Amino acid sequence: MIGQDIIARFDVLLGPKWVVTDPGDIAPWVSDWRGRYHGAAAAILQPESTEQVAAAVALAAKLGIPLVPQGGNTSMVGGATPPADGSALILSLRRMNRIRNLSPEDNLALCEAGVILSNLHDAAAEAGRRFPLSLGAKGSATIGGLISTNAGGTQVLRHGTMRALVEGIEAVLPDGSIFHGLDALRKDNRGYDIKQLLIGAEGTLGIVTAASLRLVPAIAARAVGWVGVASPADALTLLRLAEARLGDSVEGFEIIADDGLGHVLSHIPGTRCPIETRTPWHVLIEIDHGDLNEPGPAERLEATLADALEKGIAIDAAIAANEAQAEAFWRIRESLSESEKAQGPALQYDISVPVARMPAFMVDAAAAAERSFPGTTASSFGHLGDGNVHFHVRAPKGTSDGPAWIAAEGQAINAFVHDAVVAAGGSISAEHGIGQMKRAELGRLASPARLHALRAIKAAFDPQGIMNPDKLIPRPEEG
Repeated sequence: MIGQDIIARFDVLLGPKWVVTDPGDIAPWVSDWRGRYHGAAAAILQPESTEQVAAAVALAAKLGIPLVPQGGNTSMVGGATPPADGSALILSLRRMNRIRNLSPEDNLALCEAGVILSNLHDAAAEAGRRFPLSLGAKGSATIGGLISTNAGGTQVLRHGTMRALVEGIEAVLPDGSIFHGLDALRKDNRGYDIKQLLIGAEGTLGIVTAASLRLVPAIAARAVGWVGVASPADALTLLRLAEARLGDSVEGFEIIADDGLGHVLSHIPGTRCPIETRTPWHVLIEIDHGDLNEPGPAERLEATLADALEKGIAIDAAIAANEAQAEAFWRIRESLSESEKAQGPALQYDISVPVARMPAFMVDAAAAAERSFPGTTASSFGHLGDGNVHFHVRAPKGTSDGPAWIAAEGQAINAFVHDAVVAAGGSISAEHGIGQMKRAELGRLASPARLHALRAIKAAFDPQGIMNPDKLIPRPEEG
């Protein structure tokens, strides 16, 4: 454990008010969102500026004290949970929550790491722009965490992940130096791209303190549809039809198994199935227009869905009649994780495979998992258009002790699912990161070249190993 003499030195840097030591105040921040990982920390450091972050990191480097950067603590893989032995301090970016500048002319927002995603959405909307990344945790996820995990969400099909949306970065490196990279340069050939190394690094190479983010024009009009289909293969055929008919106006394309829809309807008050027919699979599609030229998005989507129904690609379809109904459609999608969690113990996988192989994977891997682990049920939902779905294997009905079931079956199920993903040419992490949950599996499955590169970069940036220890980088015994 870290003694009071060390904490007193951070008090001098930040002021005692901003070094939290009360166990009750610390408790909510030492467990992950899913409640699977539990750590300990003697204090939470709460700097309010990049300079204070730099001073805190420099002192930590001098003392050899590990730091765990933390934003909204919404990590799905234990990526922001401190070690259980209390050997690290949490460094919270939540006070660094200013939007320093938002320029509609430049289509850029300069945000500090602690800015909550939904607050950025609101600020951009007031300026007639939008930040085109959204996800279920938008009310608590922070910009720094989204960058550090290279978050995706529901609009990747059109706009890409955070890698495509970050134009510049400011960060504090493990020695306490500040990387000044906020200038949004479209061309910059000064060697290695430090910005891209920090995106997706999960805080293991430094602490992102601010970023220049790309904005896009506000939506003038949109149409949101719900389509029932027989299979993921039909869903992919529908996507290709929509792309051919609607071009790059296709903003979102989400696939949901009918059992996942059922979980939402039973768990979330006020939700209802958007179509009259309950089909094996469902698609949520949104198309957006930046102008109001005719025909409008609703007309174009209606014509496309009529074509899909005529060709037998779709079974039933509905288009939201107004914004409230459109939001109700999206509420179903955004409630899936919460509803799945309420069904009982489960193992959740955030995976990607090549888009063309995803329909077969969704069906075949689920059936194979259920055969291999009798009593379990498996299904998936997510972003079919970019090859990323969330694949869940639920414990047998009546399982009361989730941790015991995970302890007994988790390793075997993990290996089974991840082996299937790799066999399909995919990745065991599409948008949530590796954290500590997938670290050993990355070590087992990654190529020697990838592991060597990851470890070499980590050692070069952080030779003391003080940045977010035991996350992302497999230990030597793990691969």
